Amino acid sequence: MDFDELIKFVKTEDERLMKLYGYPEKDKSVLSRTVKVAEEFGELCNEVLSSRSLQRKEKLAEHNNDKLAEEYADVFLSTLLLGKALDIDIEKAVEKKIEKVKARKY
Repeated sequence: MDFDELIKFVKTEDERLMKLYGYPEKDKSVLSRTVKVAEEFGELCNEVLSSRSLQRKEKLAEHNNDKLAEEYADVFLSTLLLGKALDIDIEKAVEKKIEKVKARKY
């Protein structure tokens, strides 16, 4: 998948979610997506801990690397959807950030 396909997916998913939940106000959309990013990040943190055997035994029994990758993707996509809700030009923001990182002196 290239970046254009990813952005197209985010637009389509945003439209699907707007129809499903019918956010009447922009603030509610932003808030709900912010909370979703936090929820997904918490789930990713649990999987990271499990992948390093730093969870209790019950959680370790449920862990597999596919679930770790899935939670990572959930955070990634939820973050992109939040960016869309905030009217961020995702491609431009990523390009600008990459240029800032490249310009760092180490």
